[in-house]
Amino acid sequence: MLQPLKSTTPALKLSVLAMALFQISNAYAHNGEDHSNTDDIPMAYLPTITVMATASDASNLGTSATLNKNDIDNKQLATSDTATILTKIPGINVQSAGGISNLPVIRGLADNRLRILVDGVDSIASCPNSMNSPLSYISPSAVEETTVYAGVTPVSVGGNSIGGTIVVESAEPTFSEDSTVVTSGEVGTFYRSNGNGYGANIETTIANDTLSLSYKGSYAKSDNYDAGGDFKSYTDASGDGKELSKDEVGSTAFESQTQSVNVAYQNGDHLLQGTYLWQRVPEELYPNQRMDMLDNQLDRINLRYKGDLSWGQLEAQAYHEDVEHYMNFGEDKQFLYGTAPGMPMYTNSETIGANLKGIIDLTNQGTVTVGAEYQDYTLDDLWPASGTGMMGPGEFQNINNGERERIGVYGEWEKQIAPKWTTQLGARYENVRTSADEVSGYNMMANQARDSAAFNASDRSTTDNNIDATAIARYDIDTQRSIEIGVAHKERTPSLYERYIWSTWGMASIMNNTVGDGNGYFGDPDLSPEKSNTLSLTFDWRGADDSWGIKATPYYSHIDDYVDAIQWDSATNTAATTQTANQYNVMRYTNQDARIYGLDITADRDLTSNAWGYWGLTGSLSYTNGKNKDTGSHLYNIMPLNASIALNHENNNWRNQVEVVAVAAKNKVSTPRNEIKTAGYGLLNLSTGYQWDAISVEAGIDNILDKNYALPLGGAYMGQGSTMGINNELTTGSNWGTAVPGVGRSFYMGINYKF
Repeated sequence: MLQPLKSTTPALKLSVLAMALFQISNAYAHNGEDHSNTDDIPMAYLPTITVMATASDASNLGTSATLNKNDIDNKQLATSDTATILTKIPGINVQSAGGISNLPVIRGLADNRLRILVDGVDSIASCPNSMNSPLSYISPSAVEETTVYAGVTPVSVGGNSIGGTIVVESAEPTFSEDSTVVTSGEVGTFYRSNGNGYGANIETTIANDTLSLSYKGSYAKSDNYDAGGDFKSYTDASGDGKELSKDEVGSTAFESQTQSVNVAYQNGDHLLQGTYLWQRVPEELYPNQRMDMLDNQLDRINLRYKGDLSWGQLEAQAYHEDVEHYMNFGEDKQFLYGTAPGMPMYTNSETIGANLKGIIDLTNQGTVTVGAEYQDYTLDDLWPASGTGMMGPGEFQNINNGERERIGVYGEWEKQIAPKWTTQLGARYENVRTSADEVSGYNMMANQARDSAAFNASDRSTTDNNIDATAIARYDIDTQRSIEIGVAHKERTPSLYERYIWSTWGMASIMNNTVGDGNGYFGDPDLSPEKSNTLSLTFDWRGADDSWGIKATPYYSHIDDYVDAIQWDSATNTAATTQTANQYNVMRYTNQDARIYGLDITADRDLTSNAWGYWGLTGSLSYTNGKNKDTGSHLYNIMPLNASIALNHENNNWRNQVEVVAVAAKNKVSTPRNEIKTAGYGLLNLSTGYQWDAISVEAGIDNILDKNYALPLGGAYMGQGSTMGINNELTTGSNWGTAVPGVGRSFYMGINYKF
């Protein structure tokens, strides 16, 4: 079904990168030292090689929060989506998408405004609806640790982003203490009642003291989930007689298969590893998009070197990634429109990247981190003809040979300048070049000839010179209290979809929508990079006996040339002179100015320890306010005030949690996009788990009271029926003004066995 990538030279390109890595490894493998004695070899694991601030150390400058393996394991049974697990961090939310592809939102900024690194690979969503998001390529069971950098992000982990960075790492390879061959692994399975979701994961390793071979696999599948009650008035679905109950959320089913093989070689303090990752998603339906993902395949080769040298630490990486992506109407959406049997859409991409990073120990002058990065990303988004009507006779070239090439260099200096003061200064320069070839539409109708001619006559090649600069300082008042202040200037080049989608035709524009609001979008080749200036403060207090703690971070960002959207008059090909409400519209991406401010708070309190075990409270609160300075409208997809509080109990190997989540009404919405308002709600969740030596069992109930509520960042419901209208006169299947609802009551249970 999937069309082949155009590129014919990825193997050659990757071979060059691989040779470079092996040269680095050979050059530094001995570093002038004799490792023939096995006493020099680390015992069971290679010592941690820190190339950036280690995620587990909360004192590292610029680190917002970290989830370790235990945090992730406790939450992964309730969701197959890695991004959703991050919502336990204050200020992190998700923009709803498919069951494994929700988009993380950091303080009101999402998708291409964030940098997401999975085992060092800088992935890009290759889809006009951002369906194959970077975090969808790693299952929760494969994640060892996740670190979130929000707002004022160190330049060593930043780059072409203004909202922050999410760093996801799988487990380091393991080795035996001596030449003895050892094996280890784990296997797990889960079930969720709502949607009849189930899945399994397996991991196994065989290793000696120098070589380690491991395999990981995971599978997850779910039907549509049910809301907490009826949220729509109609039941018709695909047009062939299929019906969905009024509480069933159409187009929320999914199936995912992910496998990886990792080979690692260690020599003293040097580690070289290669990973092949393969993922197939045969189906992932989308409740807030007019199309569904009916096939997506990722092939990734990732080579990494880490070394601890006499002068400091070195990390080098090369990776190659192919994505083949197919969209059409899923089983809950109407397939036949007149003479058009569906609307096939193919997106293929190739990414080649290389990173080099080193930390130089300056002894009494702190440490300097320097690095260089290269990434070349190419994209083809082509829609074959369908039927004999409007979607033919030619091929619609949504993006033809789009390319984004990034070259970046950075330097970062960190030093404890006084007993109570630690500072970090960093600067990054990036040269980003984007381009796209000429396009054509299905035919000469519906403004396709006019729009393609204008696009083809435009300058479709742009080079941006982006600058990032960050300054962070922490003052330790005493061992229990500290204040951290950070300022940052960040710049981001618009994505290929923001610059190079070109059609104002409603039927084509609604296929280009990365935010799930039901509108249609087209781009502007002349879009300027976004430029963000951010100030944040973090106050961190803990009790003298560490029995309580509170952390508060207020922040403010002003963004010049923010890429927002304005309503467009397709007939005159100009900006709409009046705003049309209560319907879906054609929108054009445009540069405007914006500001975002907010507050994130976390707190914890020990209650008591007695014969019944340990009891404690944890809580969080987040508030974000975003506004377009040019229009006066609120920004799209800003999470309203939200808070949570949990009662935690632990007794030996048994742990329990009762959690209450509260979200305020969403009344501050984007006027140009006709964003849907949502009511406030509260949820009650319960979880429990027990750990034996090798077996762990987890269970829980989310939304115990079966609350019927709308997701504030869920977008417009497009989950069933006819989804191809553009205005408010849609057929019955797309009910204007209906927000995507959250999951109703769901019981989940899982078991994991380690060997």
